[in-house]
Amino acid sequence: MFLDQLLGTLTAEQRADTDSDINVGAMAMLHGRDLHEQGFTLEQVIRDYGDVCQAVTILAVETGAPILAAEFRILNRCLDDAIAGAVTAYSERNDAALNESQEALAHAEAALSAAQMEAHNAYVRALHDSLTGLPNRELFDDRLDHAICLAKRHNWTLAVMFLDLDQFKNINDAHGHAVGDLVLKVIAERLQQQARNADTVCRNGGDEFLYLLMHPQGKENIERIADSILKGIAQPVDVDGLQFAVKPSIGAAVYPGDGTSGEQLIKNADTAMYRAKKHARGFVFFSPRISREATGHTPS
Repeated sequence: MFLDQLLGTLTAEQRADTDSDINVGAMAMLHGRDLHEQGFTLEQVIRDYGDVCQAVTILAVETGAPILAAEFRILNRCLDDAIAGAVTAYSERNDAALNESQEALAHAEAALSAAQMEAHNAYVRALHDSLTGLPNRELFDDRLDHAICLAKRHNWTLAVMFLDLDQFKNINDAHGHAVGDLVLKVIAERLQQQARNADTVCRNGGDEFLYLLMHPQGKENIERIADSILKGIAQPVDVDGLQFAVKPSIGAAVYPGDGTSGEQLIKNADTAMYRAKKHARGFVFFSPRISREATGHTPS
């Protein structure tokens, strides 16, 4: 079929003037494209190049009609452009396939990026308090364990402070939990502003917060930071035209003297906080005597 169509084109053009090389080439290119679209592969078109030359030679011998140099030029142009047409069609098809593949890859990459972002966001949500955005207890415990490892390695101290907001329940009872939540968000922001880059502030639940103080370099610094927190939280909180004065009670436990595990430090800081709340002291360091006097407590 390829030989018949191409030779038909050649025979028709041979009857025309030999200056019609461009027309022959154009027709041959169209035939090359058509043949390729009908199922002839580029390899078949190239393979049949020699077959066409041989067929034309045999035709000249059989008819006794000599093939002139000009006619050979037409033949070569015809065959060259047929191959070029097949190459063009082959390239266009592959370009289209490549574009489709690139688009599919782009969509896949976008979907993967979105999935990774959602996974990251889910991970962040799982480790942070949904109301305040602060780290939750799970993340705090992990950072505390890591801090203890660093403290052991470098012979550092560190402190855990346990904060509880005095009489916070009264705000929820009198004005509703929505107002109480807004107050908690303000308190959380103030605590976060107090924290250094290496420190971690956590919402432990309800109106309780934990504060990990890395390498404080002495109890004086711990007490100074606690005093700054007390003053910062005690500033009036404005919510919907109302002002609330919130006072915290803070207890602190210091590594390694008050505990060598995260669980011990948090428990002893909680005990010290209860002592501060009971005696309206604002801030208290843990001590063995406080532990012996502790009789348990209920949250405010």
